[in-house]
Amino acid sequence: MKRISLFLLAAVGLAFGIAAASAQDKYPSRPVKVIVPYAPGGATDIVARIVGDEFQKVTGQPFVVLNKPGAFGLLAIDEMVKSAPDGYTLMLGNVSTNAITPIIYAKKLSASYSKSVVAVTNLIDVPAFLLVTTANDFSPKTVAELIDYAKKNPGKVSYGTVGIGSYPHYDMAYFAKRAGDLDMRGLPNKNGAAGVIQDMLRGDVHAAFLNVASTAGMVQSGKLRPLAVVSRERLKEYPNVPTMKEVGYPDVGTVAWNGLFAPAATPQPVLEAAYAAVTKALTSPEAKEKLGKQNFNVVPSKSLADANDWLAGEIKHWHTITEAVKIDVGQ
Repeated sequence: MKRISLFLLAAVGLAFGIAAASAQDKYPSRPVKVIVPYAPGGATDIVARIVGDEFQKVTGQPFVVLNKPGAFGLLAIDEMVKSAPDGYTLMLGNVSTNAITPIIYAKKLSASYSKSVVAVTNLIDVPAFLLVTTANDFSPKTVAELIDYAKKNPGKVSYGTVGIGSYPHYDMAYFAKRAGDLDMRGLPNKNGAAGVIQDMLRGDVHAAFLNVASTAGMVQSGKLRPLAVVSRERLKEYPNVPTMKEVGYPDVGTVAWNGLFAPAATPQPVLEAAYAAVTKALTSPEAKEKLGKQNFNVVPSKSLADANDWLAGEIKHWHTITEAVKIDVGQ
């Protein structure tokens, strides 16, 4: 009798293990909620919806976008880390929300970011220009000339940012420091990149780091002048614009990115399944075409380990910048 009971227990245990493994293998078996820390219509939201459309084709399960804007991404991070670590609540964030916020707003997080969040994969990135206005005959045509002009006109060169403590703000402040503690004035615009562009077109702002996608038209019309590009290499569309590395500032400026994140306690097999499904969706011809029209580069991580090495590198990079440049973000 004891043998039969043991056999039955073993059989039940084996069946349960097979069922659990099967359920895990089938991830996702229900809709996946993806928290986006911005309102609908922005770049991060657009990426989420493009990837989501292809994710549903790949897996048969909806990729439900939940927009949770505000508090510099803190609300979105908090909701994700407090969710069940089962792969069904993820976050699609960017360099501001998932590399800078965890550093400058660390005390406002409900839990340790490094212990609570893991990267699933990088998704896309967007090169940026270091731009100057051509309004009012602003003369610098190279980075060296901009630096020389700022040194000769202390306090008279202004730069635009999309908000206090945003990565374009840090980028310009860090550039000013690295270029010899230039005396330049930061002018934030509450209307984001579009507002900064308008400031530059009027000549109210002289310089800014802005992504290539949003400024290409003004560059081509000659209303804005690119002095350098923040990119791994020169862009084929702008072969005469040098990289920041070429002009002597390899670690200055940000290639903006979007990435997918999960609660750190999520089981490894689930993370692997999520990585496989999302990267397959991201690299589909349809997703590549749609993202390409937005001037986004598709840059999936090579593996989960690669994704987390990438995130660790980003956090380290931003620790360096935020320690070198002190910006009062009004906490």
